Amino acid sequence: MRITVRPALLDDVPGLARVHVESWRETYRGLFPDEMLDDPGFIERRERFWTKALTSEQDRPTARIAAAVSDGGVVGVAMASNPQGEDATWTQQLYILYTYAAVHGRGGGSALLDAVLDPDQPAALWVANPNPRAQAFYRKHGFTPDGRTKTEDGIEEIRMTRSGRNE
Repeated sequence: MRITVRPALLDDVPGLARVHVESWRETYRGLFPDEMLDDPGFIERRERFWTKALTSEQDRPTARIAAAVSDGGVVGVAMASNPQGEDATWTQQLYILYTYAAVHGRGGGSALLDAVLDPDQPAALWVANPNPRAQAFYRKHGFTPDGRTKTEDGIEEIRMTRSGRNE
């Protein structure tokens, strides 16, 4: 299975939404309520999200959105943009990186990360806790917890940061 990473296209929206929702179901079952994960409108809401992300004039200049594709179908998605938060000392923030569990360990996640984050610039992200697989993946790519946590939708998240190569 060969995985190719490229900028996401509007035609990718149904696949982006499916991988986003299905990877949540694979990863967060038991953390998020089943009724949220199994909501029949979940994919449709993600389709609206990705359509807006790819077409919004306000977001497009700064958002970097990439799709991982294999055998003609989307198997992963990543999105990074400008940082949020008044204490940001980094220039970019990873907001989304998901792949189907079936493609874990095949290089798609690393390629997606490289496609949306400039390794020369400092970056940050929030990751669910517990999510040991994701946290190990980000550590492998130079991210470390900075001690900040937050709780959203009942899920604790930890912030991880990394310095850029030019720092």
